[in-house]
Amino acid sequence: MKRMNPRWKSPPMWPSGAGSRQPCPRESALRRAAVSGNVLALPPLHVPTGRSVRVFICANPDDTEAERNALKEHVYPKLRDFCRENYGIEFQVVDLYWGVDPEEWDSPNLQRLRMKLLEDCLKTSAGPCFVGLVGEKYGSIRVPGEVESAEFEMILDAAVEAGLETRILEEWYCRDENAVPPAYYLKPKDQMLKNYQNSMESSSAAKAKSDKAWRAVSEEIKKIFRTAVIQLQEKGTMKSCQAKKFLCSALEDELDFALGQQTPAFLKKCVCYIRKISNFDRHAKLPEMARYMDIITSSDRIMRNQEAYERLLKVRDEFIPTVVAASNLRVYSSVTHCDMKLGYSQEVESHYVEGLCKQFYEDMVDIIQATVQQNFDTETDPLYDEIVQHLSLCKAYSSLYEYKTEALDLVQEYLFPVKGSRMSPLVVYGGPCAGKTLLLSEVAKQAYSWLQKEMGPETDPVVIVRFIGSSEFSTDLRTLLQSICEQIAMNYRCLIHFLPQKIQEMRELLVNLLGETSFHRPLVIVLDALEQLSEADEARKLWWLPVHLPRTVRIVVSTLPNKHGILQKLRGLVHDENHYVELTQRDRKACSQILKQQLLTVKRKVTSGQQIYVNEALAKCTLPMFVNLIYREVVHWRSHKDVDDTSLCSKVHESIEQLFFSVEKKLGSRFVFRALGYVTMARAGLTEVELEDILSLDNSVLSDIIVSSNLKSPLRISYDLVAQLREELEGYLVERQVRNVTLLVWANRHLHLIAQKLYLSNEEDVHQMHSLLAEYFLGAWAGGRKKIFHCDNNHFASLNLSQHRNPHHHHSQQQPHSHDKAAADKYSYDRQTPEQPWVFQCNLLEPDIFFVNHRKMTELLYHLTRSGRTDDLMYGVIMNFSWLYTMIKIGQFDKALTDIDTAYTYSQEKELKFLAATLRSIKVKVTRNPASLSAELQQRLLPVVTSLPKLRHLLLECDKDGPKYCSIVPLHSSMDVTYNPERLPLCSSYMQIVEILPTLAPNIVIVALEDGSVSTWDVENRQLLRQIDTARSVVLGIRLTTDEKYLVVATTKNTLLIYDNHKSCLLSEVEVKGSKQCGITGGVAFINGFTLSSHHALAWLEASKDVNVIDLLYGWPLYQFHCWYEVTCVQCSPDGLYAFCGQYLNTTTVFHLSSGDKLATVTSEFSGGFVKSILVLDTIQQMVMIDNEGSLSVWNTKEITNPRLMEDYDCRGDDSEVVGIELSEDQRSILICKAWSIEVLDTKLWKMVEKFKAKRTERFVAAVLSKNGQSIVASMENTSSIFVWRRDSGQCMASLIEISGAIVKLIKSVHHNLLLSVAGSGVLSVWDIDIITAMSNIDKTSKRILTLQLSSREDFVFTMDGSESIHKWNFSTGFIEMIFKHEGLVENCVLTTSGDIMVTSDDKCSQYIWQTTTGENIFRINGQKISQLLITHNDQFVVSLCEQNASRVWRLATGQKVCNILVTLQHALITTANTFLVGTTKNKLLAVSLWSGSVSKKFVCDDGITIVNFKLIPDCPDYVVFITSTETIFIWSVADETVSRRVQLPANFLKNLEDFQISPNGKLGIVSKGDENINVLDLHSGKLRLVHAAGIIWRQKLSRDGRYLVYICFCNCDEDDDAGVVSNLIVMRLADGKSIGTCSLYKTPTFLCLSQRALNIIVGFEDGSIGTYTVVDRVDAALKIKIATSNSRQIVNNASQKVRPKCSTHTFKTIADCVWRESTEVFSRDSPINLSDSGEAETTTPTKKSEPVQ
Repeated sequence: MKRMNPRWKSPPMWPSGAGSRQPCPRESALRRAAVSGNVLALPPLHVPTGRSVRVFICANPDDTEAERNALKEHVYPKLRDFCRENYGIEFQVVDLYWGVDPEEWDSPNLQRLRMKLLEDCLKTSAGPCFVGLVGEKYGSIRVPGEVESAEFEMILDAAVEAGLETRILEEWYCRDENAVPPAYYLKPKDQMLKNYQNSMESSSAAKAKSDKAWRAVSEEIKKIFRTAVIQLQEKGTMKSCQAKKFLCSALEDELDFALGQQTPAFLKKCVCYIRKISNFDRHAKLPEMARYMDIITSSDRIMRNQEAYERLLKVRDEFIPTVVAASNLRVYSSVTHCDMKLGYSQEVESHYVEGLCKQFYEDMVDIIQATVQQNFDTETDPLYDEIVQHLSLCKAYSSLYEYKTEALDLVQEYLFPVKGSRMSPLVVYGGPCAGKTLLLSEVAKQAYSWLQKEMGPETDPVVIVRFIGSSEFSTDLRTLLQSICEQIAMNYRCLIHFLPQKIQEMRELLVNLLGETSFHRPLVIVLDALEQLSEADEARKLWWLPVHLPRTVRIVVSTLPNKHGILQKLRGLVHDENHYVELTQRDRKACSQILKQQLLTVKRKVTSGQQIYVNEALAKCTLPMFVNLIYREVVHWRSHKDVDDTSLCSKVHESIEQLFFSVEKKLGSRFVFRALGYVTMARAGLTEVELEDILSLDNSVLSDIIVSSNLKSPLRISYDLVAQLREELEGYLVERQVRNVTLLVWANRHLHLIAQKLYLSNEEDVHQMHSLLAEYFLGAWAGGRKKIFHCDNNHFASLNLSQHRNPHHHHSQQQPHSHDKAAADKYSYDRQTPEQPWVFQCNLLEPDIFFVNHRKMTELLYHLTRSGRTDDLMYGVIMNFSWLYTMIKIGQFDKALTDIDTAYTYSQEKELKFLAATLRSIKVKVTRNPASLSAELQQRLLPVVTSLPKLRHLLLECDKDGPKYCSIVPLHSSMDVTYNPERLPLCSSYMQIVEILPTLAPNIVIVALEDGSVSTWDVENRQLLRQIDTARSVVLGIRLTTDEKYLVVATTKNTLLIYDNHKSCLLSEVEVKGSKQCGITGGVAFINGFTLSSHHALAWLEASKDVNVIDLLYGWPLYQFHCWYEVTCVQCSPDGLYAFCGQYLNTTTVFHLSSGDKLATVTSEFSGGFVKSILVLDTIQQMVMIDNEGSLSVWNTKEITNPRLMEDYDCRGDDSEVVGIELSEDQRSILICKAWSIEVLDTKLWKMVEKFKAKRTERFVAAVLSKNGQSIVASMENTSSIFVWRRDSGQCMASLIEISGAIVKLIKSVHHNLLLSVAGSGVLSVWDIDIITAMSNIDKTSKRILTLQLSSREDFVFTMDGSESIHKWNFSTGFIEMIFKHEGLVENCVLTTSGDIMVTSDDKCSQYIWQTTTGENIFRINGQKISQLLITHNDQFVVSLCEQNASRVWRLATGQKVCNILVTLQHALITTANTFLVGTTKNKLLAVSLWSGSVSKKFVCDDGITIVNFKLIPDCPDYVVFITSTETIFIWSVADETVSRRVQLPANFLKNLEDFQISPNGKLGIVSKGDENINVLDLHSGKLRLVHAAGIIWRQKLSRDGRYLVYICFCNCDEDDDAGVVSNLIVMRLADGKSIGTCSLYKTPTFLCLSQRALNIIVGFEDGSIGTYTVVDRVDAALKIKIATSNSRQIVNNASQKVRPKCSTHTFKTIADCVWRESTEVFSRDSPINLSDSGEAETTTPTKKSEPVQ
């Protein structure tokens, strides 16, 4: 059966057998049981995937301390990493003695917990489960915690009989009637030892005192028990099995429990290490040895306790060997020899410990590899994971179902088959805590067996259970229905060809699938908590729920009675009253009975006096959860406990709170506070190990529980705290399987809510906890990085230096603290938290076999956003290549996009927005081939990285991790960036828009419309944030103060309305008055203009000479400025001190703003026009007046009362008006945009630096400068494009189409580098100038690249594009550095080896010699048309081949002729030894001597046969390989003129020979014929191998070493969904024919070139740009280093903006240095000077004194 499914199932990425072992049949049987919902068939405590390795350490605590500490510090972390990396599961060690106060080692509670955990480990561990460490010490017997009364009284009598003082027993033990049968229990230590503690003593002294007292008491108790029990045993009154529990030590008990009566298969998972010490008895006197053996003191002599020793030998030398004999239990026994003087000294011990650690690691790895399977099931199959998650919850809940009710019988009856034809769903409803979930879990668990019993054993039912809201897939209706459909299809072997897109079709699919059921395979679907469905798709209206079911289908749903009206909806769908089961509060007596039963199962009861209070509580509430909570409380009651009516609560909530408080009392409030807080705040719960890790990172918890004297690395909390917490909350904190881990989650929502209320109410705490969880999942303290420890909490926040800060700020933060570093180190401890990669890689050579770190995937982003760590969010997650790749690889592309969008909403970094857009554009490509992700990203991000610098981090990540998957790394990308602005339709036509103001927030604009509305819009989300209505008056304009506090609106009523911008409330309205002699006769003068300074508004009316100054704060007019002429514009200085008022007749008056004084008036000498605009250059204290014709005058305002004229700049001749004026940000340039031209002035020189003219018919609408001032962005009238011009070259670099129509207005945002354009249709678009200018960063020659040459140092590329220029490009930056101009069109070009000299020829019969470093044309030869230029390998000679005349060989250094060649040759090549020139003519292959010019060797084909192609073999200089038209390949030796090998190709092979290449050693030939195949020919054996390519091959090149083939192929047409992909560049490893890298090309390639040394690829494109790439094959370690050092990354590494070099143009010499005459074959010189003496050619060209080859 095959499922095709785009969303859930990514293509299988793990080859079969990726794991070390094949899945065993048991595993597949488990899988079958899980998929069909047979819960009872799943083993107890083991859902197929929730696996971890849990090892119980059994040892005596005191004599194995060194071993346990060493293992804890050095071995466990390694084993944990091993399990995570190879199996994706946790490794956990249960060593309950570690970190516990030695005085507690023999506490009855700890011993009971140990036995419980031992049993757990043996049952649930997926691998090794038990390790015994046995030494020379047996250990003491234990103080019994509870003894049955009959036994206790018998022992008491025996003790009295033996003459022992028993007062201490009577004092310390108390009878408890609540036990069944009654028993005596040991009273708590703290209660009994109170009288020993004196409040005056310090706590440590008091502790020492009470410890000593307890030791005396416990020894006494043990002695009494031992003596009495032995006596009873001897008498035969007590059986030995009964006596054993009083007489054996914990060590024996645990060994016996773990190893006795076990199967050999099980014992494979256990290990014992025995350490014997020879002649140990003689050292018993040494006080230090008491730790290592059992000691007895009799009459002041210290000696070994022989009785204990005998018991030890019995266990060590009898019991364990018997087990070994019967099974293959691993036991290691070692004998240590003591130091003569010191006994078992530290040195001896550490030697033993070192060996033990090595052995322990090896054994664990061994057992893990033998027993644990690599389980990729849940990795590759999200559906199976979903099923398992719900089954694990089903098992957890059904185990809590203890209250059998009639409801269960009703549901059971509903499930059984009936005679009728159709059925409808069954609805279970009831209030909160009524037990709906538990009931449905029990139903799901039993359904399989019920149906089998009822319908016969051959029926095979299918049970599908979903707890809605408990997992991501079950909350959303679409994914819920999809997973149910897929599970049905899987069980009934149906094939879903493709999943429906529409949700309605999904329901139809479900209904169709229900029809597949039969009486042999009935189907039961259980859906718990319908009210938890999300609102999407109207899920809560229940339209999707099938109401008429086939006879063999049953659906059981549950819901709350009054949430979202779901029950009412159900009543409308299901009309049969019998199909409703209400869970009501039960009868008090029944509950009382249940409680009694429950207590009896754990051998407890309550006394009749206590029962009264229990009955009282039950009278108030009988919800199942409440009964359970009462049980939890009364099970601990002792018969003498004083119980009153406050002992039990009356409500569920109060009882839960009481439960939490009692846990806090037992375990410490700080610990419980944080532990339960973390579990509650985690997104999906936490595993037990994670909880332990996280609490160990939390200094506030550690300072509460760790005594400062115990501070040592590793600093962790002791595991017993976590174990106790779990035990206390058993049934409330339940386990749930998600993928390969078992998470702790709250059993229901009430617990979650109350925990949240109690532990997560303080915001500061919550923020700190989220931050800590984020650090944990970032792995900030992993790998031995130490975290500082302070007892005081305030330090905690300040010292949280994460290791994952933005790497660019990283160094600056760390340095100043060097003096604190030593202090910090002293208080820093390793907390042993694990590394957190995104994936665990099992095999580094197979990067695609991995386990995903799902825990990090689920939690990290959530906690980073909650704790506001935007830097970590950017660099730790979103800009992390490994994260992106993994998300795409596991089919979570859309989830990754949502995460990026989430991060963007938090941080507002435009890099993230660009990244999201980029990923959307390559979605199809990378989901089909995730390996190409790095190359795709690099191609798109390299051009914009200078403008969006935060993308650098991601680029560096691509460099680091990308080559694992794709070997092509783009070094310089010339891809044109696709870019869509944010668009917002404002109104139907631009005529209605009065003004648009950009604000400090990049996506918020304020728009004033004609109708008097002023709206604040969020452009990105297209949301209207605020709106002001100016009460029907028409708006003339709006302005914002620089701090955006005030918004001022001018209206046609000649008033200014002053608003509070943030609250949108009107503060004041001020009228603007004109001067008395207002110029317009009879008409009404409107406000002509207004401007704002920081505290004032300045406004003036039409034809008025007065400017009104208004105070913004109080909203009243201050004064009027009186000017000479009519005011045309006003500008305030940036500091808000002065106002400059421009007027007619080019006059400007300066006023003091705060006093209203007139300071000066200046007039320009071009006094005809009026002042159009005033610019204030405060940095250089100048003021510029620009008139309406574009002329300007510059005034020095140092002395404000007397400005001096500095410059006049006259523009009056051209009759175009000024459209816009802009001062660049650095105040270095001024842009003046006129209708026909754009001019840029330099403010230092006051000269026009650039001028751009429009074409005749075009007019400019607006123009602005980019942020760095290097490009100009402009728009033309009646066009819908935005154009970008480069200022330095004047080239139009990009034109961006605005789809909304012709652009009528451009507005530049000053705060952000944004450009707002308004189209005629009233649509506003927001463009990011950074991204637009990034496009202009790509150099192009604008003509298709025909050929390119790479200098041998690989630092420069020279391109020819059929024009009269050759361009020299810098290989590493991709910029053009020089242009060499020729007289005619360039036809040939060759370089010397060093690349310093270039020889070219053009179609005007000239040859040129250029110095490439300076650009100088040092020599020119005229006189012959050259068909091919060649240069010898030693750079001495140039060969100029002509087709008409004699060709020549001449010396490069001097220009002197060496010889003439009279034969015409095509496609000539020079042999590596520089002896021959080899070429073809028709049917001959000729080798011409370079020294004499005569034909030395030749090969002549038979008549009618031509030579098709030939190549030289680089490593064998004397051999030539050629193909003839008879499809034969010849290998010909030039020296001997003999054919050394001949290979016949298949017939018709050469029909369309495209390309033919030879490997350097001459072994392989590569022939391509322009189809989809590469033919690899072995020239030695003559064998032909076909390798299939990815498309039709356009060009191919073999690498210099012959190991790789690089080819470009065109895409197949059916893949048209790839946005704009023209062709693909592919690198293939010839050794295995594997394609190791693919990179899409988005332009038409015209030339492909491979470098000789490093494997660099250069592609020339149709538009005159080049792209450079390098190949990093992961097989080569050396090549990996290559990219890191390659200078292409300089552009990325330098944090500062890359300054592009000025491109220089160099032209040819107009006069030739010499002319080659055709008639004579000697030089005829125009100048009498001998060329070699001219000095010029001599000094600038390389000369080598070597004899020419004869």
